[in-house]
Amino acid sequence: MNKKHRDLQSQPDFVEVLRHIQQSRQKIFAQANTALIDLYWQIGQIISHKVRTEAWGKGVVTELAAFIAQHDPELKGFSDKNLWRMKQFFEIYQADTKLSALLRELPWTHNTLIFSRCKTAEEREYYLKLCIKERYSTRELDRQINASHFERVMLGNQKLSAVLRELHPSISNTLKDNYVLEFLGLPLQHNESHLQKALIHNMKQFILELGKDFIFVAEEYRLQVGNQDFFIDLLFFHRGLAALLAFELKIGKFSPEHLGQLDFYLEALDRDVKKPHENPSIGVLLCQDKDEEVVEYALSRNLSPTMVAQYELQLPDKKLIQAKLQELSEKGYLEENQ
Repeated sequence: MNKKHRDLQSQPDFVEVLRHIQQSRQKIFAQANTALIDLYWQIGQIISHKVRTEAWGKGVVTELAAFIAQHDPELKGFSDKNLWRMKQFFEIYQADTKLSALLRELPWTHNTLIFSRCKTAEEREYYLKLCIKERYSTRELDRQINASHFERVMLGNQKLSAVLRELHPSISNTLKDNYVLEFLGLPLQHNESHLQKALIHNMKQFILELGKDFIFVAEEYRLQVGNQDFFIDLLFFHRGLAALLAFELKIGKFSPEHLGQLDFYLEALDRDVKKPHENPSIGVLLCQDKDEEVVEYALSRNLSPTMVAQYELQLPDKKLIQAKLQELSEKGYLEENQ
């Protein structure tokens, strides 16, 4: 036991005082952020009104920025560029009252990324909720938008089998149809051992891609059935679903025979590993390529809660994945974002 842990145990009164300080500091930061977002909203509202009714243009807003800088040089963040962002911020959300509370839970930099880069109200709402839930840094949020997180999750919802939905009613927005693993730095030609070792070595980034409710349990998790040993490539636990998730890695194209192996692992997990209060285990077959029609046929009569997902070693083409999402939307396949 290190010195820090010994101090925490031997000085409980001090720990209580420290906890109060930390909790109060968090409240102060939250209140300050809410006040700042309210201020930017009000400024955006004023500028929007002036542009609409009094023909304010870029020149007037530039004069306003110079006026603020001259009369209170200590104020930062009120350049003409940022003032226009405040106007955009107000105009985007003014008719969407249900998002007003969410906006005030995130810093301005996060809000700026979301409203400036997301094209639809659904996408903006998704990233607002995701940031609050996952507590993304600005860098992490930027990466998720670049990696088309919203589109991939929406597409993934459509690939959830009836068995998965029945056993896990809250599973929407949890699994993806496509996982982006550009952070591994793997060449296109690699084997399953290279993939597994790279994922273990970059587990922090992999958890970010999966979602922070995923808890890594083990690699090569051993299952003993009869007199034989079997090994699951990667085993996770999902806090929200209260279930174990077995990931099997395949570097080639999906083959229906892969499901038999994964079904066997899920049966062994549920019989011998799952605790009584936990939900049925879930299988994710992560392969480098797949034929959607073959996957559909293979899963149509499969009774195990399994999903077949694909991984990519480069950021996806956002236009292509948006087009695919739009196609599903036009066919009425997409669920409403929860």
